[in-house]
Amino acid sequence: MAEQNFSNHGRFFPPFHFFVVPVMTINFFWSIYRWKVSGFSLDGFESVVVAAALVLGFLSARIMALTVQDRLIRLEEQLRYERVLPEELRWRSDELSVNQFVSLRFASDAELPALMRKVLDEKTGGRRRVQFAVNEASSETVSPSGFVMVIC
Repeated sequence: MAEQNFSNHGRFFPPFHFFVVPVMTINFFWSIYRWKVSGFSLDGFESVVVAAALVLGFLSARIMALTVQDRLIRLEEQLRYERVLPEELRWRSDELSVNQFVSLRFASDAELPALMRKVLDEKTGGRRRVQFAVNEASSETVSPSGFVMVIC
């Protein structure tokens, strides 16, 4: 399996994104159209309700799967923090939100303490903001002379 990083972590799952979502969306709007054409009958209303339930059911299943994925990432990161972080930051890891935990997973072991301190001290919120901070830190390396070099 290829290593996951900031540029490749989001991806489409073709059966879901390119088949299920379009079919459910078309079915929902088709049900609304058929309900309108039938003169807003009770039978047409029932079709709209069933179509809406299917859309909500599939979207809810997707959200639940992503929530479990986030919880698993948080558990993996907590184990990593025990190994990598100094004592002071280990205790502060409880202050991180789930989004911050998920975003910090792309930080290398060497840059994690500084990035975590920055996220906690500056109250950086939102996945994208933390991921961009990790991405920026990952593109910098320290030369033997102590100067920071930006890798383009």
